[in-house]
Order: sequence, then structure tokens, then C-alpha cells
Amino acid sequence: MYKKLINNETKLSVTGLGYVGLPIALAFAGKIHVIGFDIKENRIELMKKKIDPSQELQPEAFDNTNIKFTSTLEDLKKAGFHIIAVPTPIDEHKLPDLRPLLKATEFIGKILKKGDYVVYESTVYPGCTEEDCIPLLEKTSGLKYKVDFKVGYSPERINPGDKEHTLTKIVKVVSGCDQEALENIAKIYKLIIEAGVHTASSIKVAEAAKIIENTQRDINIAFMNELSIIFNKMGINTYEVLEAAGTKWNFLKFYPGLVGGHCIGIDPYYLSYKAKELGYHPQIINSGRFVNDSMGAYIAKQTVKKIIASDKNIREAKILVMGATFKENISDIRNSKVGDIVNELKSFGTIIDVIDPYAKNGEVKKEYGFEIKEKAGKNYDVVIVAVSHKEYTDLDEEFFISISNHNPVLIDIKGIYRNKIKKINYWSL
Repeated sequence: MYKKLINNETKLSVTGLGYVGLPIALAFAGKIHVIGFDIKENRIELMKKKIDPSQELQPEAFDNTNIKFTSTLEDLKKAGFHIIAVPTPIDEHKLPDLRPLLKATEFIGKILKKGDYVVYESTVYPGCTEEDCIPLLEKTSGLKYKVDFKVGYSPERINPGDKEHTLTKIVKVVSGCDQEALENIAKIYKLIIEAGVHTASSIKVAEAAKIIENTQRDINIAFMNELSIIFNKMGINTYEVLEAAGTKWNFLKFYPGLVGGHCIGIDPYYLSYKAKELGYHPQIINSGRFVNDSMGAYIAKQTVKKIIASDKNIREAKILVMGATFKENISDIRNSKVGDIVNELKSFGTIIDVIDPYAKNGEVKKEYGFEIKEKAGKNYDVVIVAVSHKEYTDLDEEFFISISNHNPVLIDIKGIYRNKIKKINYWSL
């Protein structure tokens, strides 16, 4: 397979051209022939014009690449090495929603040929590739696994908004269904990964490695969030405590905050689901998820307490929320916990404006039911800085005073204005 790709005897395809798939497709397209497939025709048209719908890549990232963008399934027949990089969300019951993954698998199964490879990048629970995806590939294609086609798993490690730890600079974990598949998949990824590859002993090991990366972060952040709740009751600042504790060489530097997005806030549920299926109830993982999922409501309630303490009528309070995306300096609103803050505050009857320099109003309105204003207004009783966008980090106290009513409150979730606010009521996690 490696030789076929290098000699242009076949092509590589990427199904799912979002935050993960598009960078992979373009990186490979600088080396070999690539077919980029997505079911959303409007996204395909944008990419043909060198526009990244996710607003992560600049137009020059499309230069000097040999890639065909398509939403036509038939085009994938020209490829022999297929990468699937579609989202793996959770449903309303916080259970794995494999529909996008299984649909993509079915698509590939319809065009699969003898000798083809299929490599999954989507984050899943250990066992999903072999137990859920491969049987569907066999059923749809009529081909036999390992005999007619080979499968691998190489988990994505892309961090949206991070310009330092980019695709090619992060070690890539790869796995294959047998030794031949592993060697070919490793060599193919080495075409684009400067940092090198790590060969996992099995597909299940590679799946597990990915799922615990984000689960580990989730648990550590949950501990910080729980500490912030405790220290708030004590009347001490969590960031000052962490600054002091961080002087020890082996103290792990995590911070409290909202945990959303399509990775850290989702992946632990996949591992928890599989553990329960095996008869084990994961206590630490579930406890961490509970703490982090509760932080939006906690912040809203602390805000309400501050409003009442300021001798203001909660139902007449005017609040500005700055930031709606799930993290700083990106447009992605998926699983943003800012929505929890806004909706909890609305339940108290407050008047809320939300601004964000990156979030798209239509997407926010559809997903969370509130709108994004173009700019901040005036006479706010409370300003909540929910996301540390670069546009917000250099704001000074005079700015907040200029848009606020008398005796205002500043809620600084990320602690970016700590020790800079002297004249107004300040609170952070």
C-alpha cells in the first residue's frame, strides 16, 4: 500500500473534513494524491475556494496540494487507503452516539475494494473499531476482514486553536490489524508526521490510549474545580493557592474552569460506557464528569449571590457574558458550557447580553437558544468574562467600569484579571 501511494498507483481518502480531517487531508496532499470527502456540499464548496469552514487554517495551507474535494461517494473508489475522521459525540443521555461513525463506515464499505486499507481517527471506546465498525465494513462490502482488506486505528491529537502543537509536530500513535498493516500504516503516516510515530501493539491499545488522554485531563480539572468550590467557602483565591503549590517541582499545573468542547467533555463518557458494559462502575471518571458538568450552574448561582449582595433586584439585573465558544480564540461552540451559565441565569429572570468575536450568531442561536450581539452595550450590573479570548486579555478595569452600572460585579472565570481589579466587586474561580 505504501508503495502504491508513493508511486501514484492509488490515492488516499479522508472522510470527514472538520477540525481533524481537513488538516490531515491537506498534509497528505502535499506528498501524495488525496480525495477529501464530506457529506456537506456547502463545506466542500468553501474548501474548493481555499476556505477552511472551521476557520483554523489559512488559505495558504491549501497551496501546493494535490487534493480533490468532493461530496460524491463514487469518487472514493479511486482511493485505496481510507481515513475516517468524523465526530463521535454523545446523545442527550450522555451515551456514545456512533451514528456519524457508522454512517461513514457504511459509505466506505460501499466502495471498498480488495487490497484496501481503512484507518479510523475518530475517538472511540476501546473495542469499537473491531466490534462495531469492522463487522459493518464486511457486511456492506461483502469482503473479508484481514483477507480482502486491512484496518488500523490512529487517534487524532489535534488541538483547535493551538498554533504550536500542530498535526505534524505531535507524535502519532498508530496501530494495525496485523504486522503488515501496522508497518504500512506507520510508514504512510511518517510521510507527514515530523515528530515520528508510536506503534501500539493492537487497535484496542491505541483506542484506549486516546480515550485516557482526555479523561486524565478531565479528572485533573475536576479536582481543581472542586478545590475552587472549597476555597471559595474559605474566602481564599484558588489561583493564589495554585501559584504557591506550583513552586514544588512535581506539582501538576492544572487550573479550574469550564470543561466543554468535543474532546475532554465527551470522551470520558465513552470510557465510562464501555466500563459499565463490562460490569464495572467507574467512580472517579463519573465523579469528575459530574463536577465539571456542574460548573456552569455553580458559576451562575455564585453570580446571583453577588447580585443580591449588591442590593440589586435579580429580575432587573443586566448581565454581559463575554465569550460563547468552548475555548479561547476559536469559533467552535460544540458542548460549550457557557450555555449552561446563560440558561441558568435566565431561569432567575435576568437580562443577558452575550458577545463573542469568533462565535457565529446563527450557530449559537440554533444550539443554545440565545443570540450573539455585535458589541457590548452599557449599564451592566454584572460582566462575566467566560472565555479568555485574546481580545479580552488586555482589557483594564476602566473598560469594565465604562460599560457598567453603579456598584458592578466582575466575574472572571479564568482569573485573567487577578490583582488588576481594585474598584469594583471581583470574583473568580
